[in-house]
Amino acid sequence: MWQGWEVETWDRSLREWYQRHGRALPWRKTTDPYAIWVSEIMLQQTQVKTVIPYYYRWLERFPDIPTLANSPLQLVLKQWEGLGYYARARNLHRAAQKVVEDYQGVFPDRFSDVLSLPGIGRTTAGGILSAAFNQPISILDGNVKRVLARLVGLKTPPKKAINQLWELSDRLLDRDHPREYNQALMDLGATICTPKQPSCLLCPWRDFCYAFQSNLQTQIPMREPSTPLPHKQIGVAVIWNDQGEVLIDRRLEEGLLGGLWEFPGGKIEANETIPDCIKREIKEELGISIEVGDHLITLNHAYTHFRVTLNVYHCRYLAGEPQPIECEEIRWVKPEQLSQFPFPKANTKIIDAILNQFNSIV
Repeated sequence: MWQGWEVETWDRSLREWYQRHGRALPWRKTTDPYAIWVSEIMLQQTQVKTVIPYYYRWLERFPDIPTLANSPLQLVLKQWEGLGYYARARNLHRAAQKVVEDYQGVFPDRFSDVLSLPGIGRTTAGGILSAAFNQPISILDGNVKRVLARLVGLKTPPKKAINQLWELSDRLLDRDHPREYNQALMDLGATICTPKQPSCLLCPWRDFCYAFQSNLQTQIPMREPSTPLPHKQIGVAVIWNDQGEVLIDRRLEEGLLGGLWEFPGGKIEANETIPDCIKREIKEELGISIEVGDHLITLNHAYTHFRVTLNVYHCRYLAGEPQPIECEEIRWVKPEQLSQFPFPKANTKIIDAILNQFNSIV
């Protein structure tokens, strides 16, 4: 199956298709490895149309690696606010500091050096080095896995055949035109070989594709059996003092939503009311006593591995000195100051509800 002339034919047909139909994305107008790196990280877990405005704003605020490295993490997280998966922003910041420290602020062009940077795996390293330096390094993101699985009629879910798919990606790589090839392969998966209802008749590889020839596009790639996501009920406190300030805390640096600010609270235990949960959590996390008041808002939000319902209540501060027992720091702030801090997406909706009520009263 893998005679040289066939691979060359496939590569040529894909490149010709890309030259006619490839997407005109902003990061493809540059060979600056920093700008390409930023796009690669943003595109992890996030759609292109969402990334583009963030990409422009990011490069305007952090135009080069030294600027990013020397910026406070809170500013970096604020710039990232709304993109989700905040570990990506923290890793970008740490990696920029490593590039400044180890490579004098110049993004490295060796595969092993790029792989050593926080937040960069094999596919991301290949995407950066092929796009920035035209190096012949293969990639295997979600789109590429789907294309290759259909191409060869993969009989197992891609997660169980990663080594086989990497070998195939390496074998098919157009080593004379790696930049174009990798970008074409990603575009093929994003625009033609889509998860549902692929446009097979427009595909340059349809004559070589096992799934198309066998009419198995909807069965390949095979899927792992899915399990329901755990659903957590959370009690959240908007705590007011007599000066009209709200108490917020900054999450621990590592872990989910690390370094972001939030309204304190926690998981509702079995047979526990929402007010009892909120009072208990605030005592455990901040060491203060509060009175739970009116309901503010209820929000549903989904993360990768679980879903949450946030039950948010106004609360009145009663006694005790607030302490950062289970967080990095705490602050009393005026409602109009809340927008200055980086919050998770669900918390920004709480802020909107606070401001709407606050403004209607004022």
